[in-house]
Amino acid sequence: MLKAENIEELSKEELIELLRIYAKNWLAHDGCWFLSLEEQYGIGLAMDIDREAWRKFSVIEAKRIIDFLGLGKNSGVEGLKKALSFRLYTTLVDGKIEIIDDTKLRYYIKGCRVQAARRSKGMIDFPCASIGIVEYSYFARTIDNRFVTRKISCPPDITNYYFDCIWEFEIIENK
Repeated sequence: MLKAENIEELSKEELIELLRIYAKNWLAHDGCWFLSLEEQYGIGLAMDIDREAWRKFSVIEAKRIIDFLGLGKNSGVEGLKKALSFRLYTTLVDGKIEIIDDTKLRYYIKGCRVQAARRSKGMIDFPCASIGIVEYSYFARTIDNRFVTRKISCPPDITNYYFDCIWEFEIIENK
């Protein structure tokens, strides 16, 4: 049994484990919310609503990370790399961030819990690309408004089976 009486008494290791538990709880809630919509209204309307929720949430999450990290406005590729590394979801996946040059980076994700959960229930893969483009575009543009986001590989359009999804972010001046 844990000896701590509250969060402030937890060790660093216990806090990191609690963060992972919180991240799993957050993702489970997101999944339950989505599945409830899907069961009631069908996948099309559920995805429309989910895209709108991610559009709003991604901006909120990015702004809080900017403040926490002290990134400032338009922090470029280095700022986005750091911000992606501090998203709650990163505690749950095996991700890799590759800086291509001073205007472009790629984010690779392995071990997607959403797809694994659906597969374990005998469900088809979640076609998350259209939601991911909203999520990652709004997150990246909040970090630096010059970013354009492209999907390299993501269900239903998988071009690289080693990763669950791959996203590319590029700074485009004078958009």
